[in-house]
Amino acid sequence: MTIAAANTASVPWAALLPLVVLAVGFVVYCLVDVARSRVRYLPKSAWVIICLVSVPVGGIIYLIVGRDHGDGGS
Repeated sequence: MTIAAANTASVPWAALLPLVVLAVGFVVYCLVDVARSRVRYLPKSAWVIICLVSVPVGGIIYLIVGRDHGDGGS
């Protein structure tokens, strides 16, 4: 058995699957929100790249800083 095969056999894929699904869902939510909402500080294309490149930090930064909450936001 090679080293690469031994390393992949020891990864608990069943435990990581919910985290991967959650991360993909979060990125999809952020991308849909970027497409539908007004954004601040950067163009939409830049926010899309940020959300895709740095999961989940990019999406969190977008939701806190980049999304335009309008006049009713806190």
